[in-house]
Amino acid sequence: MSFLNPDPFTTRPEIHGVFGVVASTHWVASAVGMGVLERGGNAFDAGVATAFTLQIVEPHLNGPGGDVPIIVRDVRKGKAEVICGQGIAPDGLTIDHCRSLGLDLIPGAGLLAACVPGTFDAWMLLLRDYGTLRPRDVLEPAIFYARHGCPVVERIPATIETVRDLFTRHWPTSAALWLPGGEPPKAGSLFANPALADTYERILKEAESVGGDREAQIEKARQVWSQGFVAAAIDRFCRTTEAMDSSGTPHRGVLTGQDMAKWRATVEAPASYDYGRYTVLKPGAWCQGIATLQQLALLKGFDLDGIDVTGPDFIHLVTEAAKLAFADRDTFLGDPDFVDVPLDTLLSDAYNDERRKLIGETASMEQRPGVIPGRGKAMGLRVADGSRAAVGASGVGEPTVGRLGEVRGDTVHFDIVDRHGNMIAATPSGGWLQSSPTIPELGFCLGTRAQMFVLDPDHPAALGKGRRPRTTLSPTMALRDGEAYLAWGSPGGDQQDQWIPQMFLRHVHARMNLQQAIDAPAWHTEHFPTSFWPRTARPGVVVVEGRMPKTTVETLRERGHKVEVGPDWSEGRLVAAARDGKLLKAAANPRGMQGYAVGR
Repeated sequence: MSFLNPDPFTTRPEIHGVFGVVASTHWVASAVGMGVLERGGNAFDAGVATAFTLQIVEPHLNGPGGDVPIIVRDVRKGKAEVICGQGIAPDGLTIDHCRSLGLDLIPGAGLLAACVPGTFDAWMLLLRDYGTLRPRDVLEPAIFYARHGCPVVERIPATIETVRDLFTRHWPTSAALWLPGGEPPKAGSLFANPALADTYERILKEAESVGGDREAQIEKARQVWSQGFVAAAIDRFCRTTEAMDSSGTPHRGVLTGQDMAKWRATVEAPASYDYGRYTVLKPGAWCQGIATLQQLALLKGFDLDGIDVTGPDFIHLVTEAAKLAFADRDTFLGDPDFVDVPLDTLLSDAYNDERRKLIGETASMEQRPGVIPGRGKAMGLRVADGSRAAVGASGVGEPTVGRLGEVRGDTVHFDIVDRHGNMIAATPSGGWLQSSPTIPELGFCLGTRAQMFVLDPDHPAALGKGRRPRTTLSPTMALRDGEAYLAWGSPGGDQQDQWIPQMFLRHVHARMNLQQAIDAPAWHTEHFPTSFWPRTARPGVVVVEGRMPKTTVETLRERGHKVEVGPDWSEGRLVAAARDGKLLKAAANPRGMQGYAVGR
């Protein structure tokens, strides 16, 4: 399929350029990133500016109190690296502490589930070691929109409306910010957050007090965040605020200034898998992205070239591979600094050759993790109707209270390639406006990533001091013939590593360009337990877009899949950027009418 004869599902052209391309989940952030490139910044400078802007324009999807994994490919180093902006569990958040509160799951909203906020330090590390600009250069656009107002997209007031009662009854500081005059801001209006603007301005003022040296300013900004007034405000708020959470009971947070002071973002090598001429890169085993690599390892055994990507064979094979990969995710993955994750085995040909034999002609209704002696532990399963099916000896009990505050946030994503060939893919998330009460003097709230820990000390994803939760955040990069080629990703929690491989497979095997691969009808399965409270599963369920051919839906049902048909444009928020020789390419998801790619 050529650019001049696009797929009938395509909504926009694939963006082409030679100077630089930026693709993100919000048009304002994409424009900000492109503006930094135009002013002489590189892809990493543009990435930091884009990230801070996304906190302002998509506050229902990410915020300063959240976390981020980042994959970078710096042409000077000639290799790809992962920056881990996933904060660790506070020292006070232990299995014993949760049990003493009568909890068998960490709540999905409120203060108790806060890990150390990882985004700010990760962006400063990126700016220092890979960028060229000063903190003010990358923070000024976000400060401008926070101070003077950003355009309100429809999902912001819709999200606030779902938690109006929680805010007014239990979280007054959030109501004061997000319900001005008792009502959510209107779509299309301008909304400002002056407290957050003041927070970033104060960080810059203190950072610039050390003089004009760029690196000294960055290090001072990191210190102000983790040991200065920001950490002090977070410590004070957690100690003095008892907030209602999704357990139905108010709890205080346990995150302290000391927790923040001892944590720093780190750099590590990515996990990888070779798929034909491509090498696909993901963060390590603290990230569910390993499930994408394992799906590719399973699917490598099938001939997918020329397959109908809206046909039942393709959807069946990819769905069944996803079921197996996510069963292994829930059994083996955890923080590799504390757990011996058998990653070499999980991605080996021998292991996946055996696992592939489990993919039959009909849909599986079971959770089928692999068996690696001495490693991993199967997770208990709660199906969505409230019953419980045993998968292994371990498990977590049923929630026994109402779901007050159960409004899940989502995520943002961006990809950037500059004219030098530098490339970045990042998936910031957490600290969304509905995750926990707003800290009034800072203008933002804390994240709830700790809900992904398991309260079973023998499980690889167990809660533990200093551990990273096994996150759903999952940026992706691919080399082609050894050269950096593609950066892509999507919001979507557990669905991220379903939509990500789908797009890649459409691009590689159906020869779709980036925009076509994003726009094509998509789907996801809810077969396995979610990573979010209350961690239920819907075995066998596959949710497809309404644009999927009716014959495909009928055939999938004949094969045993429990197919649910959603709205026509409802699956995924993928964005992507690529470097094909000297030609740069980018594309962004039209679903929700927020994501845009720009370039020249």
